Amino acid sequence: MTRPFVLPQGPFQPTWESLQHYQTPQWYLDAKFGIFIHWGVYSVPAFGNEWYPRNMYVQGSREFEHHVQTYGPQSQFGYKDFVPLFRAEKFDPDHWAGLFRQAGAKFVVPVAEHHDGFAMYDSALTNWCASKMGPKRDLIGELAEAVRKQWLVFGLSSHRAEHWWFFDGGMAFDSDVRDPRYADLYGPAQPRTTQPHEAYLDDWLARTCELVDKYEPQLVWFDWWIEEPVFAPYLQKFAAYYYNRGAQWNRGVAINYKNQAFPETAAVYDIERGQLSDLRPIFWQTDTSISKNSWGYVQEQDYKTAGSIIGDLVDIVSKNGALLLNIGPRPDGTIPEAEEQILLEIGQWLALNGEAIYGSRPWKVFGEGPTQVVSGSFSDTQRDTFTAQDIRFTTRGDVLYAILLGWPERGEAIVQSLGSQLRLLNAEIGKVEMLGVREPLPFSRTSRGLRVKLPQVKPCEHAYVLKITPK
Repeated sequence: MTRPFVLPQGPFQPTWESLQHYQTPQWYLDAKFGIFIHWGVYSVPAFGNEWYPRNMYVQGSREFEHHVQTYGPQSQFGYKDFVPLFRAEKFDPDHWAGLFRQAGAKFVVPVAEHHDGFAMYDSALTNWCASKMGPKRDLIGELAEAVRKQWLVFGLSSHRAEHWWFFDGGMAFDSDVRDPRYADLYGPAQPRTTQPHEAYLDDWLARTCELVDKYEPQLVWFDWWIEEPVFAPYLQKFAAYYYNRGAQWNRGVAINYKNQAFPETAAVYDIERGQLSDLRPIFWQTDTSISKNSWGYVQEQDYKTAGSIIGDLVDIVSKNGALLLNIGPRPDGTIPEAEEQILLEIGQWLALNGEAIYGSRPWKVFGEGPTQVVSGSFSDTQRDTFTAQDIRFTTRGDVLYAILLGWPERGEAIVQSLGSQLRLLNAEIGKVEMLGVREPLPFSRTSRGLRVKLPQVKPCEHAYVLKITPK
């Protein structure tokens, strides 16, 4: 039974006018890098991607054919039958949290409920949850405790909105989706062209408020379908509820949204698998995955390199954004070794160069160089490899960081934006250093740019940070 909505006392009312007074918390502006975690029952078949639960019921799809050949017809073995196989028997939340800290992440955002409708937490509103079925553990609660022990910020995501239509393919033929005994998992299974009814929206609001009250997340991430017009009054109610709860906790909280689901000052804009081509005055975020082909665990992953992810992180931060990088654990709760290695390599880079990332703010221009970054969603694999001429800027106080996204071949870096004629940096330069190098670097400043002689040995493997201090 859905609980009644009661707005907590606090500064916000459930109107866009009130919510546009929201301010992004300091911890988020400073953090820059977080870990997203797509882990759920869909990791058991480990085929295609995390949309397997939908596509296994879409006739003619690869997943449909794979499912019939591997498990039998959907009337006899449905998605529900994967739940007992999702055991999380090797899940060690302290290991996860320690790895994320070593990776240099400052916040952690597990998926609390994906489109498949299986809650990864202890819910009073459904029996289809990890505390009552499958692992029979409160996976979100255990991870929240471990993350906070590492002094990282805990958030979570809800993809419940998309569940309205996620299993509708199973209504078109003989499948267990049509069995009323499993309506609490599969339902409503309505066509995507229809709008959710009041009972579903009330349940969406109750589940999302339950997550807030039970786990006190400082970040709540939403997927795109909340932009449907029927959600608007419910988003206003939730945001006022959550922001007022954050005020009661005396902790800064944030909501992530996509497209135009919120007014741009009422929450933090998020771009899926994409970036921006220029600096945005209002803080924003990219969410993307360590793998190019799936968010959840599958047996055949096409991984990005640590170097390309670091390049994206630098580019995003220079444009006033943060990066939320996703991993996909196995159903037993272990993180694939390749993903651990990529995270540790990013962490090594941040341990040396994090001064230019954490707590930084954008400069007058985000950077320079020939490589074009395509703006918008689902474009993060479209850019060319960054070159030594691609430079990104961040600032902390009076210090300017120029981050070289490649190593110049001739042993000299030229930062054109710091040429004496451009007047972007009016102050005289007192010292140029490279993070990870002991001695200051020789430099000269001409109308063409700032010329810096580089050390003979690279301090790290990927991007290289020039620290420029004024006189």
